[in-house]
Amino acid sequence: MTGAPQVGMKKRQIIANSNRTMFIWIAVASAVVGICAVFGYFMVQQIAFRAKVANAAEGTANRLRDNNKAAKELVENVRVLGTSSALSSVKARPDDRPLQVILDALPADLNTLALGSSLQQKILGEANGIKVEGLTIDASSSTASGTSDELGTIPFRLTVSSPDANSLKDLLTRMERSIRTIDIDTLNLEKTDAKYTLTVTAHAYFLSGKTAQLTNETVTPNEKK
Repeated sequence: MTGAPQVGMKKRQIIANSNRTMFIWIAVASAVVGICAVFGYFMVQQIAFRAKVANAAEGTANRLRDNNKAAKELVENVRVLGTSSALSSVKARPDDRPLQVILDALPADLNTLALGSSLQQKILGEANGIKVEGLTIDASSSTASGTSDELGTIPFRLTVSSPDANSLKDLLTRMERSIRTIDIDTLNLEKTDAKYTLTVTAHAYFLSGKTAQLTNETVTPNEKK
């Protein structure tokens, strides 16, 4: 009679030990699975990051390859322009290089003094029978180019007079043939007994120069948006 309770107690103890052992194994297995999941997550992140770096490096290499090709073409084009007889024939000064004509025609910055000098020397100075009543270059109203591919404008106002209408016509022809592009916005012609007075509002152009430089780009595993 005394053996039955002991047998029952041993069975319950064995079951309890088995449950405890099973719980420990489940806990260990869960920990291992968790560690493997975390390790796998970081491995995926590293693989994705390395792929991102490789793509950025490939993009940089392609860009440098294209820039080298474009640079060779640019150097060749500049060399050809430097020997152009057409540019040499319209140089402002005999000692200038042919390429200077391009810079004179479309300056790389907002240079109102150069525009004023060009108007006075090349257009007004060489016109016969013309009296300059006024010349105003409005730098404050100039439109600066937002990008290196956008033209900027320099507005100006010119008032001249002459007893001969043909002299004013010749002046407009000189403006049209000027190496520097000039667009006329408004034109007003007044006549009196003694003279003709011509008032012109117009604008010239400039194009901001481009700058080539190497920059550093940092590639991060997670981009912040």
